[in-house]
Amino acid sequence: MPRIAYVNGQYVPHTDAMVHIEDRGYQFADGVYEVCEVRHGLIVDLTRHLDRLNRSLGELRIAWPMSRAALTQVIRQTLRRNHVRNGLFYLQVTRGVARRDHVFPREGTPSSIVVTAKSTDSTIVAKKNASGIKAITVRDNRWDRVDIKTVGLLPNALARQQAKEAGAQEAIYVDHNGMVKEGAATNVWIVDAEGVLVTRPAEHGILRGITRTTLIDVAGKLDLPVAERYFSVEEMMSAREVFITAATSICFPVVSIDGQTVANGHPGSVSQKIREAFFDVAEKTVI
Repeated sequence: MPRIAYVNGQYVPHTDAMVHIEDRGYQFADGVYEVCEVRHGLIVDLTRHLDRLNRSLGELRIAWPMSRAALTQVIRQTLRRNHVRNGLFYLQVTRGVARRDHVFPREGTPSSIVVTAKSTDSTIVAKKNASGIKAITVRDNRWDRVDIKTVGLLPNALARQQAKEAGAQEAIYVDHNGMVKEGAATNVWIVDAEGVLVTRPAEHGILRGITRTTLIDVAGKLDLPVAERYFSVEEMMSAREVFITAATSICFPVVSIDGQTVANGHPGSVSQKIREAFFDVAEKTVI
């Protein structure tokens, strides 16, 4: 079944989907995006994803391409046309098409929007959960506003490539003080010596992940203590558990960092409990 994409008001075959060469997302990475999981025909945490989209657009002063209600219907229709019951959708909004100039285009230039959807293989996620993943640490070289979910992901792509070449699946950013920030496409958590779930505060310096936010709700349901505080690479290396969270994977246990085994080298029980309870707690929207 051929894939269908939504591009600026039209549903088109994925292979024929295109944007203008002077779209500011292409020229300047002047845009934002969201990725959202779909499971059993239900969109996971849609409200929070659209809330974050609204914040990202506001921080960059990009206009919504349509009303929130209309975008929700476009998302649903894109998922239906692609027959996605287990997978994800990706949406991207840019400042639009205009003659190349660093300053913003004239007022009233319409934003551009793309929505795509695809099914994913749940066995791949299950395998990573069963065995755990490997990670490396890298010095953070990104711009200061990583709290905005922009399409400017070149440093993240380079970090992921560095991880791949090291035989790992994720790169964990470390600040100039040796404190853990987040993964190239994930938030990072540890279970500390007292059994507390710890993640870096999201007020500044990391993205406030939607899965991260819902995971805090999940922990509350499971009576698991959570602390939002800074933690060092050294504390991470000696933690009971380390795991990463993202919308399309929930949480992957990390069993090795920079070639050093984490805890006993096997996925821990806390991440498993969270993963098993996550879907029951998360918001679910029918396609």
